[in-house]
Amino acid sequence: MNFQPVDRLPVWEWAMWWDKSIARWHNEGLPRELKHSQVFEIAQYFGLDPYQQFWFSTTQATIAATQHHTEGVVASMDDYLRILPNLFPDHSASIAGMQPWAARQARGEAVVWVTLEGFFWFPRTLMDFERLSYAYYDEPELVHRINQDLLDFNLRLLEQIAQSCVPTFMTIAEDVSYNNGPMISKATFEEFLAPYYRKLLARAKELNLLTIVDTDGDVTMLVPWLQAVGVDGVLPLERQAGVDGMRLRQLYPDLKMVGHYNKLVMHKGEAAIRAEFERLVPLMKTGGFIPSVDHQTPPAVSMEEYRLYVRILKEYMTAAVR
Repeated sequence: MNFQPVDRLPVWEWAMWWDKSIARWHNEGLPRELKHSQVFEIAQYFGLDPYQQFWFSTTQATIAATQHHTEGVVASMDDYLRILPNLFPDHSASIAGMQPWAARQARGEAVVWVTLEGFFWFPRTLMDFERLSYAYYDEPELVHRINQDLLDFNLRLLEQIAQSCVPTFMTIAEDVSYNNGPMISKATFEEFLAPYYRKLLARAKELNLLTIVDTDGDVTMLVPWLQAVGVDGVLPLERQAGVDGMRLRQLYPDLKMVGHYNKLVMHKGEAAIRAEFERLVPLMKTGGFIPSVDHQTPPAVSMEEYRLYVRILKEYMTAAVR
C-alpha cells in the first residue's frame, strides 16, 4: 500500500460473504460448525491470509455488535441526551482481547484491522437518513454535539488500542456515497464532517496508521474531499456504481484503494473470473491497491466457484507484481 516492491499482494476478503452464501455452502461441504459469524475462521478454511477485524461499536461493548444499522431513535437534542448514557461503551475487555492477534502481528504472521464509526455513519444510525438530512439545516447543534462526542470516543479508543498494538490499518465506516456520488454536498461535508476527521486523522497519523474510508457506491467525487482531511484511501470501489479505479489512479496518484473486483462475475466460470482479474492487472501494477470482491460474495456463487476464485486470486496476486 506504500507503492513499494512486493513479492505478492495480500489474499484477502475485506467484506466476506453474505449469510445466504454461507447457508448455501453449508449444503455444499462447508463444515456446519463454521457459522456466518465466524468469518475469520471461514477465511482460514479457504486459505486466505490471516487477519482479524476489530469493529468498535458505539452501542455495544463488543467488537462484533449484532446491529450497526439501528436507526431512527433520535429526533431532537432531548432524545440524544436521553440515550447518551447507553452510547460509547467501555471497550477495555475487547481491547484486551486483541492481544493474541497483536502478538501474531508483531511476529509478522497476521494483520490487525480496526474499524471506527464515522461522522456521517453514526448520526445517520441514530437519526435515520431523512432526519439527519433535515437536521443539517434545522438542528446543526445536535449534529455537531453527536460528532464531537463520537470524536472524543474514537480518540479515547485510539489511545487504548495503541497500548496493545498499532493496527496494520484502520477503516472508518461511513457509507456516505451511493450510486450517483455523495449523499451530502461538499459544503455539508466541510461543516459537519471535515473538522472531526482532521482531528481524528491527525492522531492516527501520529500512530502511523493507514486510514481507509469504507463507503459504498460511486466514491469518485468524494475522494478529494477525503484526501483534503487526511484520509489515505477508500474501499470498496463498487463496479455496479461505475467506479473506475484507473481513472482514480490517474486523478489521485497517491490514493490507496481496496476492492474493485466485480462480484457479479464470480459465478460465471473461469474465463469470466480471469477476465475480471485481467481488467485489474494494470491497476495492481501501479501499487497502492489490493484487489478484493467489491462487496460481499453473493449467494449465486457456489462453494466450488468460490474455491476457483480463490485459486485464481492467489495466482494473480503473485503474477501481477512481477
